[in-house]
Amino acid sequence: MGNGDSMTRAQNAQTLLIVDDERSLRFSIGEWARDEGYTPLEAAGGREALEAIREQGVDAVLLDLKLGDEDGLKLLKQIREIDAAVPVVMLTGHGTVEHAVRAIKMGAYDFMLKPPDLDHLGVVLERALEHARLRREVDHLRASTRSAQPIVGDSETLKKALQRLERAAKSGTSTVLIRGETGSGKELMARYLHDKSARAAGPFIELNCSAIPEQLLESELYGHERGAFTDAKRFKKGLFELADGGTLFLDEIGEMAPQLQAKLLRVLETRTFRRVGGHADITVDVRVVAATHRDLSKMVAEGRFREDLYFRLNVVPVEIPPLRERSGDVATLAEHFVARFCRELGRTAVRIDPRAAELMKTYAWPGNVRELKNVIERVVLLEAEDEILPEHLPAEMTRGAAGAAGAGASATTSTPFPPGVVRPLAEIEKLAIVHALGVCDGNKTKAAGLLQISRQTLRTKLKEYALGDDAEEAGEGA
Repeated sequence: MGNGDSMTRAQNAQTLLIVDDERSLRFSIGEWARDEGYTPLEAAGGREALEAIREQGVDAVLLDLKLGDEDGLKLLKQIREIDAAVPVVMLTGHGTVEHAVRAIKMGAYDFMLKPPDLDHLGVVLERALEHARLRREVDHLRASTRSAQPIVGDSETLKKALQRLERAAKSGTSTVLIRGETGSGKELMARYLHDKSARAAGPFIELNCSAIPEQLLESELYGHERGAFTDAKRFKKGLFELADGGTLFLDEIGEMAPQLQAKLLRVLETRTFRRVGGHADITVDVRVVAATHRDLSKMVAEGRFREDLYFRLNVVPVEIPPLRERSGDVATLAEHFVARFCRELGRTAVRIDPRAAELMKTYAWPGNVRELKNVIERVVLLEAEDEILPEHLPAEMTRGAAGAAGAGASATTSTPFPPGVVRPLAEIEKLAIVHALGVCDGNKTKAAGLLQISRQTLRTKLKEYALGDDAEEAGEGA
């Protein structure tokens, strides 16, 4: 293999585990592997080998058929139970055709005699690693096909956002900053960008920066070595490493602590990082897509977000329109969600009464598409038989219709403060609670945090306004 191949592999630092009870053979193969750009690990027996695979993760294994009193084929079976995808090449000094056939049937990639011809071993390992890579890609594509969700809507603002994402997809490295209100579909847009890019066959890894405690976020992103901190009992790869060759989606980037912003900036600039507690630089090929519902430029002016990181993330800005700005898409989305939940629940088709459709169209949808999805799911599951009627919809949507003789239905439902209308304070409070619950997918603990009230206060308000029930409270578990 040429020097170029070795340099490429050195950057990727693929780990080769050599399992053999002969120390001299482990040493010689290890030296050869290091020269070829691998990171060699050695194990004299099964327990050491399994521990290395569990705690450090390996890219390929060379496994002796006979390990003293241990059976290499039995160890092969145990390795397969831990990691079915890692390629294993069996080695033996006295193998037979029967042994080779058994090893291949049990999942070994190849079978070689000891001492192996190193040139031939290099070719076998290259093919084994390429085979494993292709298998991962196929598994990823199958998973993507199963989980893919269509982007529904035909409004001009949505089309403009999608066109911008398609143009951004032509560049494989430019960072993209997606801005939109909570529930508007930022993750869906990030997946759309990934699927349209040359990285579509690679992994799509996502992380909500607001969902991970600050002290754990660094380890989550970059991984850690065993013993790096009190609870680091095992080696762990970070999301940047897992997203190598694909896309890393960082949602709610505005919640990231300043010290972590500085490290992220360095990774974006150099494409290298070190695991927590590590000493070696790791180079990755990852496209970063960030998203936020906050105004990052305002946060920069207030000193709460690094200006240099903001400019590095905002190479390709994409604005996702809120649902109230594309009301023409509401009916299409509602029909889509009705069909989806009827299919998932094994129900016959449910139609939407035109009066209910009009109420949905004129409602402001403060929780955006997520709120619409949650409303349709609840109505299909609990309310509607064969038709969704106005009375099946939440009270805040139907109230405007009942008071149409005043300011008009659209005026009272499209905004909490319609012109010339003063709404009771209790009504506004109820709307805020409903909005928060929609944003948080019904999680009362999170909703209370966003509303800046205690969870007990929220429970009291829910009873006061007849929102939710004891069953929901008991089943939430948060």
